[in-house]
Amino acid sequence: MTSRHDPADDVDAIVEAWRRERPDLDIEPLHVFSRVTRLARLLDLDRMSAFEQHSLEGWEFDVLSALRRAGDPYQLSPGRLVQETLVTSGTMTNRIDRLATKGWVARLPSPTDRRGVIVHLTSDGRERVDAAMADLLTRERELLASMPGDERTALTAALRRLLAPFEG
Repeated sequence: MTSRHDPADDVDAIVEAWRRERPDLDIEPLHVFSRVTRLARLLDLDRMSAFEQHSLEGWEFDVLSALRRAGDPYQLSPGRLVQETLVTSGTMTNRIDRLATKGWVARLPSPTDRRGVIVHLTSDGRERVDAAMADLLTRERELLASMPGDERTALTAALRRLLAPFEG
């Protein structure tokens, strides 16, 4: 399924092997989803490298960036952080504890629930996530540099359609 413009890649070999071994199956979805899976894994590895330069782990960046995106005053409930980062509440409690120990977040009393808390991004956390985000965008811009703008736009639209059934 390569064109004269697109050289064969590892996925083509995987698809051909399955086609040979299971000619009874329609393996066409592998052309898309195997590439998406491989790309996601490689991007995770690249992002981990980018975050390490700022002494951050991927999960730390996820929580800090969720708080940063919330806008001033940069705070969210633990429940909202669970929704934003797709982890369990127990996992989020542990993550908030670890980030608070580093001084990157602080727990504040909830203004609407006297038993609840709000997680607040500290100035140290904000500086760290801002620097990591700037570097990450530089790296990712370089990865996309060889792809013309119209192709990036088409890819964005196609990926949005693929993601839609999972996000409701």
